[in-house]
Amino acid sequence: MNDTQSNPICCPPFNPEPWNEKEVVWDNKRFVKDRVRSFLHIPLNFAGVMKRNVSLIEAAQAVQEDMIVLADENSLWGADVYISVPRDVPNARMAEISGTFLTKVFEGPFQDIRLWIREMENYVRSQGRELKKLYFYYTTCPKCAKVYGKNYVVLLAQV
Repeated sequence: MNDTQSNPICCPPFNPEPWNEKEVVWDNKRFVKDRVRSFLHIPLNFAGVMKRNVSLIEAAQAVQEDMIVLADENSLWGADVYISVPRDVPNARMAEISGTFLTKVFEGPFQDIRLWIREMENYVRSQGRELKKLYFYYTTCPKCAKVYGKNYVVLLAQV
């Protein structure tokens, strides 16, 4: 049994069903955008980047109940991080994402990510679509994933 006293939960439980094998359409969905330094795709300052941006989001009273944290793993040395918000956040870099996305939920250790990417590429092809860009939706922080016993990651394929 999980001991939430010694393991405080900051992330809500994730329900994979609404995200698994769905089509999502975003029209100028608002995000706070930042950059995480990485070494071979392993984030080095993710927690600090999240804390800084969540502080700005909270100060602007722009916290979304169903906050989405996306990563665009566009380099071995860094990734763009997008945190969903309902409106502009002062002193934060803002971005909008539009498009149609096919989604698929994966669960397991991050070292399986190459397998997940391959499976996502096959899923997109099986739907008769072409993958343009791939985002990773990390549904919980590592501490909460450990408490819940599940590490869900949603891959969003822009088509």
